[in-house]
Amino acid sequence: MKTHVVVALSGGVDSAVAAALLQGQGYRVSGLFMKNWEDFDTPTFCPSAVDYESARAVAELLEIPLHTANFSADYRTRVFDRFLADCVAGLTPNPDVLCNREIKFDVFWHHARALGADLMATGHYARVVVTDGQHRLLTACDPDKDQSYFLHTIDPHILPYVLFPIGAFRKTEVRAKARSLGLGNSERKGSSGICFIGERHFKPFLERYLKGEPGPIYTPDGVLKGHHEGLMFYTIGQRQGLGIGGPGDAWYVAQKRRTDNALIVVQGAEHPSLYREACETAAPQWLGAPPPLPWQGHVKIRYRQEAQPVRVEEDAKNGLRLRFPSPQRAITPGQSAVFYEGPVCLGGAVIREEDESF
Repeated sequence: MKTHVVVALSGGVDSAVAAALLQGQGYRVSGLFMKNWEDFDTPTFCPSAVDYESARAVAELLEIPLHTANFSADYRTRVFDRFLADCVAGLTPNPDVLCNREIKFDVFWHHARALGADLMATGHYARVVVTDGQHRLLTACDPDKDQSYFLHTIDPHILPYVLFPIGAFRKTEVRAKARSLGLGNSERKGSSGICFIGERHFKPFLERYLKGEPGPIYTPDGVLKGHHEGLMFYTIGQRQGLGIGGPGDAWYVAQKRRTDNALIVVQGAEHPSLYREACETAAPQWLGAPPPLPWQGHVKIRYRQEAQPVRVEEDAKNGLRLRFPSPQRAITPGQSAVFYEGPVCLGGAVIREEDESF
């Protein structure tokens, strides 16, 4: 009997080609379309309906069954509520990281098993390989599309059951494969925005759930430059939307100071206050045995950043202390620091709020 793989069929070109590749490799393939967001406030905005029609067309072309599941309640309690809580705490959270751990590689997997799946697959740009008897998460062959950063917190015990069929391909090759198969979504634009919620104007969307607390905008010397609409609406390194004019270089957010609800801004993209030589993280999550500390390797402190050299040490708060040979710009509390040893993703940790030094 053929090995049964359930593919997370999203309606996009990546998951469609993943399903086609697995079918060509002799697997018995089924698709599972997830609905993870119920937007009752704006019922006319329904990207999931468009996504589903695209997924249905792919399944029809490949002649595979397409199942549907509504995980909206799980997403709300396990991802979105946490996202809102982090925003209130002044952090800049990354819901895609949490969504992968809680929904795509947990709730989805259990549902796929109930459908008789032996394995699951997604259209992520990443790879899983076995070395020394251990399943390891690797970066994709296309460095511009690599998504291992977003996968670093998934349960390592699931890796033996996960396939990433397009991880060895470049995006251009994936689109070419889709065209050769006659897939109608071969030129469909890639998704962006908050995981499963879609592309929204961030501030108006967040204001539907949270009330911002206005406060002052200061320079590091305490000069009042204006007023902000709530710390949750800003992130470290941000330039746009500050409402600060005047002569000289543009202004950038250097700190969100919660003690007095103040936004600290500096002038110039390369201002020294935007750079730090070290930061602390919360407790790490490893995809295998943790490296012995102190450890020297590479880290990404944001998606689409080239991995940077780092020295990782234990700290006194059950987290990690990261030290950078080259100061890093706009280190952002709430974002993830993800560790790499060559192409192997080792795991990561959430960056803690910096000391209020201004």
